[in-house]
Amino acid sequence: MSDLFANRHLFVRHGLTAGPRTLLGQLTRGLPQLRVLRPIMDEVYRLFDRRCRMSTALDRLGKLRKRVRRLKCLGRTMDKLRSPTLEKALVFLDDRLLPSTSNAVERGNRRFRKAQKGIYSVRTKRHLEERLALDLQRERRAQPRARTMKTLHHARSESG
Repeated sequence: MSDLFANRHLFVRHGLTAGPRTLLGQLTRGLPQLRVLRPIMDEVYRLFDRRCRMSTALDRLGKLRKRVRRLKCLGRTMDKLRSPTLEKALVFLDDRLLPSTSNAVERGNRRFRKAQKGIYSVRTKRHLEERLALDLQRERRAQPRARTMKTLHHARSESG
């Protein structure tokens, strides 16, 4: 059971290769309620394939919801599939100009929300602009700083 817990990420990882897929099969041997989770996750990832249209994705979502509803052994595990916000998330499939979000954008949004929540002075427009400028400047300097630190650590390890 501890191996199953240690490898729980295999149930939701996108694009599972043959080796991890085999490991997941071994871990779930004798547990039919867990064996159905991976194929369901594969279908969820297929919903967000940019090559299909929103109408196709909605049809697939309807079939997936019916399938999950029949599987009583999952209990409330797949409640998010019944959420109406999932349908709204599929809107980007029909709009070629609307890109899917990137990690950098999401990271910036999290920083912005955290700054607005945690620091009272970052409420005015001027303060928000200053804070965003500082964040951008810090992010621009991060990679050269990391290279410098790596060089320093390497030089220190060679001299010692």
